[in-house]
Amino acid sequence: MNDSGDEPRSEASAVYLRLKKLFGGPSARSSKTRRRAESGEPGSEPFGAGRDPRGLSSVMDALTTELGWDSELDKAELIGAWSELVGESTASKSQPLGIEDGVLTVQCESTAWATQLRIMRVELLTAIAQRYPRAGIQSIRFNGPDVPSWKYGRRSTQWRGPRDTYG
Repeated sequence: MNDSGDEPRSEASAVYLRLKKLFGGPSARSSKTRRRAESGEPGSEPFGAGRDPRGLSSVMDALTTELGWDSELDKAELIGAWSELVGESTASKSQPLGIEDGVLTVQCESTAWATQLRIMRVELLTAIAQRYPRAGIQSIRFNGPDVPSWKYGRRSTQWRGPRDTYG
């Protein structure tokens, strides 16, 4: 039965009336449109205010800032531009591994290169802070070459190890 009680209505019409009650009919939409126009909110008119096209770079900058990706993008750019930052000869002997808790970790080809880059740490930090301020780099750790480990298994004993130096 319908609201007036004379005849039964179909399930489709009951759903339609329920949705119409929830979301309103055409008259409700037109009153919303009128309220939006009176309040000055931008509408969907193709040539209305606030509908001017914007460049892709400005849209992407706004999106990355809104989502909080600025620092992560600066960190990725820093790692990608390592050779430009330190020079080709130094970049061929060192490679940035990653950034964790404000510390940039760099793997060097030899202990001599790690020592040389430790001496240049202040200049590198200054250059990074100027070019990538949002990366948040506070320190740089320079690692020498990896040495092999003779520790196998969960249990091991202390021993003198091989009598050779690495690096």
